[in-house]
Amino acid sequence: MERQQILDRYRWAPGICFRHPRKGQVPTAVVGLHPQAADEREVRGCEDCVIAMEDMRREEAARVGERYTPGCLGECSK
Repeated sequence: MERQQILDRYRWAPGICFRHPRKGQVPTAVVGLHPQAADEREVRGCEDCVIAMEDMRREEAARVGERYTPGCLGECSK
């Protein structure tokens, strides 16, 4: 699957990337949740981080012989 096809599986909104805060406001997607006291906060990532994380998920799925489906960072159980 090509980069843009993976990115199209996410909802994008302006935000601060958890790995690249110096970039300022950029298009970001939810890549996880971080518990903050009793509330949960969204962890958001930029396009490059989403692709890097999807690459890691794809490689792990191949390594353990599981099916890889892109597009659910922050929502998948794995």
